[in-house]
Amino acid sequence: MLRSMYSGISAMKNFQVKLDVIGNNIANVNTYGFKKGRTIFKDLVSQQIAGASGPTANRGGVNPKQVGLGMQLAAIDTVHTQGSTQPTGRPLDLAISGDGFFVLGEKNGSTPNPDDLTNLLYTRSGNFYLDAGDNPNNTTNLDNDFRYIVSADGRYLLGTNNERIGIPKSAQSVSIGSDGTVSYVDSTGALRSAGKIQLAKFANNEGLEKVGDNLFRPTASSGVAIIGDVGANGTGTIVSGALEMSNVDLAEEFTEMIVAQRGFQANTRIITTSDEILQELVNLKK
Repeated sequence: MLRSMYSGISAMKNFQVKLDVIGNNIANVNTYGFKKGRTIFKDLVSQQIAGASGPTANRGGVNPKQVGLGMQLAAIDTVHTQGSTQPTGRPLDLAISGDGFFVLGEKNGSTPNPDDLTNLLYTRSGNFYLDAGDNPNNTTNLDNDFRYIVSADGRYLLGTNNERIGIPKSAQSVSIGSDGTVSYVDSTGALRSAGKIQLAKFANNEGLEKVGDNLFRPTASSGVAIIGDVGANGTGTIVSGALEMSNVDLAEEFTEMIVAQRGFQANTRIITTSDEILQELVNLKK
């Protein structure tokens, strides 16, 4: 009798995890570049009541008799399907049409290459900005003083040669092509190139680990990042003036929430029914 109670408890615990994942998905329905989670279950071990036997000359075979002991969590997947593209008209809002990731990093700060980027992390969220530059109070010689493309939390967007992408403070406008080329109009009205955005590709996107702030980092399961030009290695192309929306489908999440809720309720009934039967056994002595 106690087996049914413990089976119900195991299911209640794991349906709660499923509801936690669904709740996080719904909370991030409007988070740019967010990738939804998915909960997968599997059964626990089964207790063997009787083994199987093969057919004989007089009788057919007998199947095994087993009682399952509940369920457990098999996986919490991150689903890396493409989110819909929302036009914004802002040139520094970028969406990736493909499987690539933007590469973000921090300045190395040490010789021999202090401007090289290190502590690299990866994101699908393409809302970028221009910072104040290394000399924010400088008001002279603006052609040789640069602002850099950064994420919302100040990490630099990776360009060619593992360096930042700088735009002179005197630039009149900035544009980004589908191949990742960053261009600007200088103080004389001439069109100049500031560099090319680099994208990363992984052997197994679902092996990436979420670290918050819409960022991912590689793991042994994802494989190392393959970083290159836009379009190389199947990274896709860049859409400027648009952002990738979350891939959360509210209709699907609400359906899964109902399924999880009913599964939780059904397993509470298993526990209460088992308790009632145990109570009847106790009452036999009266």
